[in-house]
Amino acid sequence: MKKLNSLLFIIATIYLSSCATQKTNFLGVQEEPKKTVATPSNPSIGSTQNAAKIITAEKEEQKTPKVLKSYVEDQNYTQAIVDFKAELVNNPEAGDINYYTAESYRKLGDSKSSIPYYAKAIAAGFDNPELELNYALALKADEQYENAKKVLSTYANFATIEVYKERAQQEIKNLEKLDSISLYVRNVDLKPLDEINTPESEYSPTFFNNELYFSSTREAGTFNRYNVPFSDLYKVGVEGLTPDAATLSQLPELFNSQNVNEGSLAFSPDGNTMVFAKGNTDGKKSRRSVDLFISYKKNGKWSTPVSMPINSPEYWDTSPSFNLAGTTMYFASDRPGGFGGSDIYRATLNDRGRWANVSNMGASINTSGDEVFPYVAPDNKLYFASDGHAGFGMLDLFSAENKGGVVTIRNLGPSFNSAADDFGLIYSDFPFEGFYTSNREGGKGGDDLYSFVDNSSDLKKITYALRGTTYQRNEDSTQVILGDVRVKLLDANGELVDDVLSSRGGSFSFPIDPEKDYTLQGEKNAFFLSRKIFSTVGQGIAQEDLVERFTEKVFNEDLTLDPIILDAIILLENIYYDLAKAEIRSDAALELNKLVQLLNDNPEIKIEISSHTDSRDDDDANMDLSQRRAQAAVDYIITKGIDRERLVAKGYGESLLINGCTNDVECSEEEHQKNRRTEFKVINVDQN
Repeated sequence: MKKLNSLLFIIATIYLSSCATQKTNFLGVQEEPKKTVATPSNPSIGSTQNAAKIITAEKEEQKTPKVLKSYVEDQNYTQAIVDFKAELVNNPEAGDINYYTAESYRKLGDSKSSIPYYAKAIAAGFDNPELELNYALALKADEQYENAKKVLSTYANFATIEVYKERAQQEIKNLEKLDSISLYVRNVDLKPLDEINTPESEYSPTFFNNELYFSSTREAGTFNRYNVPFSDLYKVGVEGLTPDAATLSQLPELFNSQNVNEGSLAFSPDGNTMVFAKGNTDGKKSRRSVDLFISYKKNGKWSTPVSMPINSPEYWDTSPSFNLAGTTMYFASDRPGGFGGSDIYRATLNDRGRWANVSNMGASINTSGDEVFPYVAPDNKLYFASDGHAGFGMLDLFSAENKGGVVTIRNLGPSFNSAADDFGLIYSDFPFEGFYTSNREGGKGGDDLYSFVDNSSDLKKITYALRGTTYQRNEDSTQVILGDVRVKLLDANGELVDDVLSSRGGSFSFPIDPEKDYTLQGEKNAFFLSRKIFSTVGQGIAQEDLVERFTEKVFNEDLTLDPIILDAIILLENIYYDLAKAEIRSDAALELNKLVQLLNDNPEIKIEISSHTDSRDDDDANMDLSQRRAQAAVDYIITKGIDRERLVAKGYGESLLINGCTNDVECSEEEHQKNRRTEFKVINVDQN
């Protein structure tokens, strides 16, 4: 971000709210306030200078009033560079002029150009407590990381002003983290919005209702105090990530005042509240701070914007952003009592619907540098820009996540960040697409808007679904669709996960999880309950194998229900007994357990269990054996908790042969086996 080249840092990177007795960090974790000292001036954020620096500036102006007029009095750094370079023609090694030239470039956001002038000022022995610190930060912005570290290490040993010393020590630690944050590489497609970017500055995007709102200095009017264009608010229609330049328009005069800087717009989630930064008017006696202004939509019309009560007089409050509920507003401010140049604050709606309760976000978020452009995404992470946390150069994009009161800060890595300023990230399609601002090389000039698409595999989503159809089984074993079946999904412990009523066409569907065991259960009056075991174990798709943003894997399982028909005989398969014995074998028990389950599933039915023999042996003996076998089956089922009153044992001996293998008829063993069978039939259905 060209910190003065675009009034971005004048208007947008302007900061927020007050410091209470207690600081509140991200998402409400309380912590003791940090004792702060007067921080160095950061011209990229405003003109907040401490008393010592003001005195120094006055002495400098008295020393060389003509040369320093544009620098000190007018703050016209573009003109100051012209004046200083003219002086350097005759005295190229002048320490003071080289220093002011370097500072002019820095204040214009052109740190790289400041490097040779800082070096000459140091070589000439020019005395300024920030000189080496700013020189090192310029080297860092030029990706001369090792040189920056050397300068900082030396400076930290002799620096006498504690706040500068601490900043140097912190920057050394930050530079040592570069190797690790460089490893956080994501598959991101970054594209400048050439449809709307200009040689001036476009910054601080906001996405709402398929329109991209942003700030720009593209208009011809000039902010004389800094010799840069005024910043105004604009909007443009967007198809996906592509702006439709034909729809580009400046917001009406209600929001864009003449000869006033406006920037950093935010909408409440319902779209009925608008907050933006406004101020820094022209003229020496004009108001130089920036405040937040609020407007409400009533009956389709916006009210006249008014200054918000959370503003801090004479300081900068800017870059507002709402949480997803619209009950908390985040912003940036350089008001006293913070941790550095600019901090992120938040305010909440009180019981009267007014914005109040301003609190600093705490030391986890804020540093001795600048923290600006907060944004809360749908994942409840706070995204922001900072030059105080470990980064690649100037402003970098970061995320802050609170888990259990512990706030974790993460640099978004080289896929998003550069050695230049990167800031103002927002999502239009979370977590894949969005926009942010950068003044990296390759743009049209000043700050430019960029779109991004994050194609990283960890963002790709997969859902699993179980779908099927409910059927009725006919007597001839054919199937027809059966609608209005109560279908239940049970987990491995038999606990209900979900239940639905199948459609008239028999269809049903459930969302399910990978690596889980389930049971499907179908219920309908006058039908036996049907159940089926189902599992997704070992059938998931690995994250790295996902191709599309959203993938759905569908499992198909149908349920077939049998109607309950009185006296209809149902064969129990695989019920075997030892020769001439009635004891329940283990293999028979397995089959009878299924009947137990059926009885439990259908508590309204009463059944008869019948046993049949073949014709070999005496008729009376066969009748006795079959009765004992039927009774053994009933007794076994009773041991499993089934009420005796629901069961009838009936032995039929050889009286109901199903083939012609009667007495004295020669048959194969297979033919005789068909007659040795166990059956059941429903003899009563309790309708109560």
